[in-house]
Amino acid sequence: MATINTTPSDLELGGASTQGRMGKQIELPVLGNLGFDTTLGPFYLGLWNTLAYFCGSMFAFIWLVVMASQVNYSPIAFAKYFFVLQIDPPSSHYNLFFAPLNQGGWWLICTFFLTMAILSWFMHLYTRAKANGIKPYLALGFTGAILLYLVIYIIRPMWMNDWSEAPAHGMKALLDWTNNVSVRYGNFYYNPFHMMSIFFLLGSTVLLAMHAGTIWALEKYAAHEEWAELQAPGTGTERAQLFWRWCMGFNANAYSIHLWAFWFTWLCGVTGAIGIFLSMPQFVGNWFQWGIDAGIAYPQFPPPAP
Repeated sequence: MATINTTPSDLELGGASTQGRMGKQIELPVLGNLGFDTTLGPFYLGLWNTLAYFCGSMFAFIWLVVMASQVNYSPIAFAKYFFVLQIDPPSSHYNLFFAPLNQGGWWLICTFFLTMAILSWFMHLYTRAKANGIKPYLALGFTGAILLYLVIYIIRPMWMNDWSEAPAHGMKALLDWTNNVSVRYGNFYYNPFHMMSIFFLLGSTVLLAMHAGTIWALEKYAAHEEWAELQAPGTGTERAQLFWRWCMGFNANAYSIHLWAFWFTWLCGVTGAIGIFLSMPQFVGNWFQWGIDAGIAYPQFPPPAP
């Protein structure tokens, strides 16, 4: 007796919330030659995605225009100095008050739109998952990056009552801020939460690379078609799990490998946020001294007198 396929189609998922889709799916076979899926779209706009694109566009527009004004709107100079141009936060003189536009006000406006764009995109991920009847793990995974951003740009500066503790908006400016925080507070390498953040960063890189390499190696057995693979023996998925047992000593399946990758990547942002937040005079003013007190670094003695 033939079975009836009751799996809902793409347009049936979410019920009335399908209103807001933009266009129809487009088939681009050339993408298959590049290793991508050949289907593009349809896109779902909706309230939160509209707000995310609007706020993100406002941030990008203000950021680029203000930096262009710093080189008198010269296209050549703008392209030449793009990576060193920046919008600085208000100085410590203003504390948490609104500063004049050219003295940090533009930074406050940019930060507001950037924050709204990030939070709106989180709501877009969350509401789309709910509408399609799946668990919002993609949105929850995004919270690791959101927490790190909020600690760096909002929570830590507000806790210290000083917007100047936040990094400027710019490519080189963010790298300079990272280096300056490490120098100012002893040495970030002795920050235990920084250690854990790097561990989870490198660990997630290894896990995701090994997972991708395994599936890619088994493409000829259709291992990328995981649902069909799980229902039949001798498939690419079974071979992948056998390979992991032989080489890694423990079993990893299509669910557990993603679970490990989720926690490693999420904890990378969370532990980094904790380490940044604790780097202030109220908590830890010198991570190198903290390392000496914790017994993980040797005290620095002056050289003997000649």
